[in-house]
Amino acid sequence: MRLKLNSGLVDTEASSVLPERVRRVIAQREIESERLIGWAQLVVGAIWLTLYAVSPKTFTAGETFAPVPVALGLYLSFTTLRLALAYRGFTPTWLLTLSVGFDMALLLGLIWSFHLQYEQPAAFYLKAPTLLYVFIFIALRALRFSVVYLILAGIMAGLGWLVLLFYAVFTAEAPNMGVTRDYVAYMTSSAVLLGAEVDKIIAILMTTGILALAILRGRQLLIASVAEGVAHRELSRFFAPEIERQITSAEHSIRAGEGEQCEAAMLFADVRGFSELATRISPSELMALLAEYQKRMVAAIQAHGGSIDKFLGDGIMATFGAAIHTETYAADALRAVEALVRTADEWAAERRQRGLEPLRIGFAVVSGRVVFGAVGDVNRLEFTVIGEAVNQAAKIEKRTKIAGVRALTTQETLNLALAQGYQPAFPPEPLGRQAVDGLAAPIALVVVAR
Repeated sequence: MRLKLNSGLVDTEASSVLPERVRRVIAQREIESERLIGWAQLVVGAIWLTLYAVSPKTFTAGETFAPVPVALGLYLSFTTLRLALAYRGFTPTWLLTLSVGFDMALLLGLIWSFHLQYEQPAAFYLKAPTLLYVFIFIALRALRFSVVYLILAGIMAGLGWLVLLFYAVFTAEAPNMGVTRDYVAYMTSSAVLLGAEVDKIIAILMTTGILALAILRGRQLLIASVAEGVAHRELSRFFAPEIERQITSAEHSIRAGEGEQCEAAMLFADVRGFSELATRISPSELMALLAEYQKRMVAAIQAHGGSIDKFLGDGIMATFGAAIHTETYAADALRAVEALVRTADEWAAERRQRGLEPLRIGFAVVSGRVVFGAVGDVNRLEFTVIGEAVNQAAKIEKRTKIAGVRALTTQETLNLALAQGYQPAFPPEPLGRQAVDGLAAPIALVVVAR
């Protein structure tokens, strides 16, 4: 099935089920390929022009008919025009078809003109080595990863040479200019050896066919690669960059139940009164508010080396030192909390200026030994962290509301962070050992931000 794109045709049945965004990427790749072909043709044309300018001429100085400069001028002019249009994204099918026909007709027309330039029988041009440039023109079309224009170029070249052959045979006037079966006579006179000319046509068509097969395979890989690339970019938005790297760089398929122990810090953030707020605004306003909140918080967390483990509605769970091992995980987490508090203050000020209610956000950080790995089944996996530090951080974050503060941590976590180089922006306020709902024993808490 064929799908019409801005830059040509996708001649692959699989493309019929590709999403529109994938087809747009493929179309853009085709435009880029057309630009590459244009530049390649300009380079080839410049080389030909240079060689023609510096090489000794094979005709006399008084020659009145010299087709090569005219042909090179037309070729370079048309290629420049097509390249300029390609950079504007204008590559319709008719223009690409015209360019294939123009290039091939110009080359074969140039070859045909040789017998006029040198005042020889028409069969004279059949021995011109300029025919070899036909293969360059065909090969250039392979850069597009589309067999349509490649095959078109090959067929036009084969048919064009067949026309030149018939012209040479039927315009022959002397006996030694007609058809011969003598190879020596063919090489030493203007006689035509049909087998030799048919061999040239076969070589053109076989080269075209081999390249077409290669391009068909390459195009399948291109479509698969583009589809996977688009899918990867889309899916990467659902994973933290560190998790994405772990998945893509794993030496074997990741399986549920695999994990490792490590020292890390857990950070929990949660919006106060979000459930009640959700009843007072529309669903679209609610989702927009949630998206803005997560965008601001995630940026601050990632700026300090944190990795987003999951979004819990209006809550955020982040890890430091789990996805990427570091020796300053506790210090990084507390620095992130300070940045989050500043970000929340700036956002609250912006909302007040717009006449909107500011959000109140609570934060908690706890460090400790956790297990980081994959959970789920063979069809649905998720990287996460498991351990007492995770449970404590979740419970202590809820304690911030009762304590009337914005951020809490444990004394043990603060001591570890100070040892790792953490310098508090706000004076820590120890609260002593506190009973926390959900925890079996009291725990020494410290206020990080009021």
